[in-house]
Amino acid sequence: MNKISIIGTGSVGSTIAYTLTVMGIASEIVMIDINNEKALGEALDIRQGTPFCSPCSIYAGDYRDAAGSDIVILTSGIARKPGQTRLELAQTNVNITKSIIPEITKYAPDATYIIVSNPVDILTYTFNKLSGLPENRIIGSGTILDTARLRARLSEYYNISQSNVHAYVFGEHGDSSFIPWSVANISSVPIKECQSLITMPGLSTPELNYDEVEQYVRKSGGRVIARKGATFYAVSISVCHICKCILSGIDTTMTVSTMMHGEYGIDDVCLSTLNLVGEHGIRSKVNVALTDEEIVKLRRSADTLKEVINGLTI
Repeated sequence: MNKISIIGTGSVGSTIAYTLTVMGIASEIVMIDINNEKALGEALDIRQGTPFCSPCSIYAGDYRDAAGSDIVILTSGIARKPGQTRLELAQTNVNITKSIIPEITKYAPDATYIIVSNPVDILTYTFNKLSGLPENRIIGSGTILDTARLRARLSEYYNISQSNVHAYVFGEHGDSSFIPWSVANISSVPIKECQSLITMPGLSTPELNYDEVEQYVRKSGGRVIARKGATFYAVSISVCHICKCILSGIDTTMTVSTMMHGEYGIDDVCLSTLNLVGEHGIRSKVNVALTDEEIVKLRRSADTLKEVINGLTI
C-alpha cells in the first residue's frame, strides 16, 4: 500500500495525480486544495478511469486525510505567467507555503515531501527552515525537469535513445542554471567526442552548439507557457519518477534540490546537484568532480538564490 497526498489541484497537481494513477505507482491518492470543489472534480474525473488501471483509491480530502502518507507533494501556489520569471513569484508562494507547513506536517510527520511549486529552490529552503523535518525527507523537484529537457534534446541531436544519454543540469531551476559538460556523456563517450564517434552512414551531424543547448533548456518552460499558457506534462512525469524511486527503494541518482552544507563551497541554500534518492528520500549527495569553471557557475547560481532569499520574509 502506497499513499500519496497532493496539495494543490491545479494543472500540475491534477496531472501528477493522473500520471501516478496511470503508472500504477500509488494505491491511495488524496487531493487537497483550498478550492474543494476543484479537488472533488479532479478526483472524480480520474477515479472514473481507474477500472482500466492498477487498483487505486483516489479522492479529495483535507489535511487530516493526509495522515499515513508515504509521500506528500506540494504544488500549491500562484502559477507563473507568460514573461514572468520563477523568482518573481517568490514572496507570494513563500507565504502560501508557510501557511501550509504547520497544517500538513501535523498530520503527516513521517512522509517524504516533494516540493514542486515555483520558485522551487526558494520554497524547498523555506520548507527546510520551518518544517522541523529531517532534511533527507525534503526534496525539491529542482532541475530534474531541466535535466529531462537536456537529455531529450541531446537524444534528438545524436538520434540515440534517451536512456543512453547521461547529462545533467545543475543549480537553480531557473535562469542561473548551467550544464556541467565535463561530466556529460553518451554511453560513456564524453560529449566532446560524440561528434566523431557517433556517426550515421550518409548523414553528417552538425557540431553541437553548447550555448544553444543551454538556452534551449533554460528557455523551454517559458516557451511552453507562451504557447499554451502552462507547463504540466513533463514536470508531472518527472515528479512521478521521483515517487517511483522513493517507493521502490531502488537508489537512483537524480538532480533534485536539497540543502547545501559546504559542498562545492556552497552553504545554507537549496539548489540542484546530483543526489542519490531512494527509500525515505535523499540517501546521500553524489559530489561529481566539476571543473573550476563549473564550480564558479554553481556558486553564482547559489548567490543568485541567496540574493532573493535575503529580500524575502521567511
